[in-house]
Amino acid sequence: MAWPTRNAPVILLGAALLGSTVLLLTLQSDLTFFQDTWAFLMRRQEFTAGAFLDPHNEHIVVIPVAIEMLLVALFGMTSAAPEQVLLALLLAATAVLLFVYVRRRIGPWPALYAAVLLLFVGPAWQVLLWPFEIGFVGSVCFGIATLLALDRGDRRGDRIACACLVVAIGFSSLGVAFAAGAAVDVLQRRRSHGLSRAYVPAVPALLYAAWWLGWGHTAEGHLSLDNVLASPAYVFEGVASSLDSLLGLSTIGVDGIGEPLWGRPILIVLVAAIVLAQIRKPGFSPRLWPAAAAMATSWMLTAFNFVPGREAHSSRYVYAGAAFVLLVAADLLRGTRLGRRGLAFGAVVTIAAVGPNLVALRDGRDWFYEQTVLTRSDLAAIEIAHRTVDPLFTLAPETAGTPSLIDIQADRYLAAVREHGSPAYAPAELATAPPAGRRQADVVLARALPLSTETILGGGDAGAPAGECVTVPGGGEEGVPLGPGITRIQVPAGDEAAFSLGRFAAGYPVTTEGAPGGSTTLLEIPADTVTRPWRLRVEAAQPVTVCVPG
Repeated sequence: MAWPTRNAPVILLGAALLGSTVLLLTLQSDLTFFQDTWAFLMRRQEFTAGAFLDPHNEHIVVIPVAIEMLLVALFGMTSAAPEQVLLALLLAATAVLLFVYVRRRIGPWPALYAAVLLLFVGPAWQVLLWPFEIGFVGSVCFGIATLLALDRGDRRGDRIACACLVVAIGFSSLGVAFAAGAAVDVLQRRRSHGLSRAYVPAVPALLYAAWWLGWGHTAEGHLSLDNVLASPAYVFEGVASSLDSLLGLSTIGVDGIGEPLWGRPILIVLVAAIVLAQIRKPGFSPRLWPAAAAMATSWMLTAFNFVPGREAHSSRYVYAGAAFVLLVAADLLRGTRLGRRGLAFGAVVTIAAVGPNLVALRDGRDWFYEQTVLTRSDLAAIEIAHRTVDPLFTLAPETAGTPSLIDIQADRYLAAVREHGSPAYAPAELATAPPAGRRQADVVLARALPLSTETILGGGDAGAPAGECVTVPGGGEEGVPLGPGITRIQVPAGDEAAFSLGRFAAGYPVTTEGAPGGSTTLLEIPADTVTRPWRLRVEAAQPVTVCVPG
C-alpha cells in the first residue's frame, strides 16, 4: 500500500479538481452571458485589428476576444456553456500549476492545501462563475507557468517563460505583473547567467508597449497623485482581503459591502512573524523575489488606477490576490518540511475554509442567476418587438432593470440572433419565468414596441373607429384584455383617471400618463410576434368606457 500513501496528495488533488469542475459547471448550468461579455458579443465579432486590439477597461484583451469569436463561430450564442467549460478547465489548470509550484518548495501536502484553497476560494465568485474573467485567470495561469519555467534556470526554461509571458499578457494586462517578476529573476542571476536572458521579460514588455502606443493609450486612465499616495493602504487592504477569502473568513457580501475584518490582524501577525524570523535567521530565498515582485506590481498598478467600484476587496481581485499570497507564502517557507501536527493543522484549516467559501460561492451564483433572469427576459422582449423596435433602442439601466446590458443595441442584437441563435427566453418560457423577469419584460416591451398614448380633451369619438366597448365601473377594474391596434379610453367629466398595463407580469408594471375628466385617450399597441394579450387596469372615480379595435 506504499504507492497510494506516497501519491495520496496527487490522488486527492485529482478528486478536488473533479469536484471543483463539476461544482462550477453545475452552478453555471442555468446562467447566461453577463455584462462585459456582451461588449465582446455585440462589438467585437468582426475580424478587424480594432476588435482584437482596442483596450477594454484599460486591459489588453487579444486572447479573450479570439476565444469569444471562436466559441461563437463553433457553438453559436444560444448558450454560455462552452465558455463556462473553458473557464472551469483553465481554473483547474491554474490549480495544478500552483500545486507544482508549492510542491517544489515545501512538499506535496502543503501543495494540495494551496490548490484546494484556490479552487474553492468562494469570495472570488465573480472569477469562478463568470467566463469573461478568463482574461484574469489566463494571466494567472500562464504567469505561474512563467515562474515554473524560470525555476529551471536553463535556456529552454527561459524560452518557455518568454512564450508564457506573451500569452499571459495577451490574456490581460495582469500579465505585466509577471513580466516584472521575470525581470527581477533576470537581474538576480545576472552574475551567473549575464544579461543575455533579458529577452525573457523584454519581448513581452515590448509587445505590450507597442500595443499601448497603438491602441492602449486610448483607454480612459485613472492614474492620479491621490491614488499613488493611497496605494500602500490599498495594497494592505488587498492582501488582507485575499487572506480573509482564502481562510473562509470573508465578511464581504455579494453587494461588495464590508471590510477584511479578519484579514487585517492576520496580515499584521504574519508580517511580525516574518520580521522575527529574519531577526533570528536573516535571509530570504532568492526565489521569493520574482513572485513577490509580481504580487507587488499587480496590486500597485491596480491601486494607481482606482475608481469607485474597484475596491481592493472586490470579488474580481480576490482570485489573483489569493494566488499571489499562496505563491509568496510557498517561497517564504521554502525548504520547510512540516511534521504530522503541522500537516494535520493545515488540513483542518483547509477543510474549515472550504465550507464557508462554498456558501459565498452559492451566494454569488444566486446573484448571477438574478442577472440571468433579467437578461433573458429583456432580450426576449426585444425579439418579440423586432418588427417595430427602433434599431438604436438600447437596454439602458432604467429600462432593463440592471446596468449590465448597456452594450445591447436592438439592431446589433437581432442581427447576432439571426446569425448565431438566441440566448433569450422563448415566449412560453417567459410566461413562466420568475416574477422579476416577467415584470421587466413588460417594461422593455412597452418601450421597444413602443406603446404610445395620445389624450384629447373633450375628444368624444376622436381617433380610430370603436370596436367592442366595455364600461369600467367607478373605482376601477383590472384585466381588460387588449390586442394590437388603437384602443379608445373615454373618461367622462370628473376626476382624473390612471391607466397601467401588464402582459407577462402578474401585476401592471407599465404606467401611462393620467387622463383628465372629459377626455379621450388613444392607446396604440403595435402588433408583435406573440398572441398573448395585454391587460389594462383603469383607476377612476367615475365609470370609464374602453373600446378595443374591431
